[in-house]
Amino acid sequence: MIFPNNSHLFPHTFFLAGIPGLAAAHIWISLPFCFMFLLAVLGNGILLLLIRTERSLHQPMFFFLAMLSFVDLVLSLSTLPKMLAIFWFGATAISSHSCLSQMFFIHAFSAMESGVLVAMALDRFVAICNPLRYAIILTPVVVTKIGGLVMLRGVGLTISFPSLAHRLSYCGSHTIAYTYCEHMAVVKLACGATTVDNLYAFAVAIFLGVGDVAFIAYSYGQIVRTVMRFPSPEARAKAGSTCTAHVCVILFFYGPGFLSVVMQRFGPPAASAAKVILANLYLLFPPALDPIVYGVKTKQIRERLFTILSFNRIDST
Repeated sequence: MIFPNNSHLFPHTFFLAGIPGLAAAHIWISLPFCFMFLLAVLGNGILLLLIRTERSLHQPMFFFLAMLSFVDLVLSLSTLPKMLAIFWFGATAISSHSCLSQMFFIHAFSAMESGVLVAMALDRFVAICNPLRYAIILTPVVVTKIGGLVMLRGVGLTISFPSLAHRLSYCGSHTIAYTYCEHMAVVKLACGATTVDNLYAFAVAIFLGVGDVAFIAYSYGQIVRTVMRFPSPEARAKAGSTCTAHVCVILFFYGPGFLSVVMQRFGPPAASAAKVILANLYLLFPPALDPIVYGVKTKQIRERLFTILSFNRIDST
């Protein structure tokens, strides 16, 4: 990633504060963070391997799930190692270009995750509201195009964040009050006008947050209407169960994100530790919990995983 040459205004190094006020507890805080990191890498790695190798899982729903696992894996690898280095070794320094690169990956892949959740809502909408045309509407070509659009949208909306932050002048503190290089946390350190950065970040947040959530809400509104027309409770329960995992993942992603935005905008200054913890949960919860939810709630994945584990157990004996 190439940035304009204005290094006399932009610092060579930033410092990540970790969790303000809780430096003495960083070692203990690192334990659940490390556990979630291992869950994210192992869980998403297994999901990707299962979907890649099992032909019965080569369906639109599992293609989108593979995209979700890939995005979660990238988010974990771009944030957790540096967080753990801060907690374990006090390695708070981060080069400016590493900071900007991390900023891009965090925001781009968070936007992609939101887009994947929209695509998964569309998949459930078609599967339940128009099941007879499911294979006609969501063909492999269409699904691939949707996946490409999700990726391009995520990159296109956020690629300007590092460049916007890089053009600013930083003449005061270079300490970011986070465990990672979040765009607005970096911009707040600038001593010049930041109106463009604030407006653009707000516009992207509204477009992704309000737009994507509105589409998901509309899709599930139609799904609920359709399910309620089913003649038997068993049919309604079966249809609803196919959406359970997706609804849980939506809550994991947008729940901490919404609370983090509210805390950032309206929370008191004294709650800085709570702000940082919520911001961390926004990045940590989905990658760690998504594979568990889909592994437990999705019959095809659960059965395939049990088959592999049973086969390995027989071989070992």
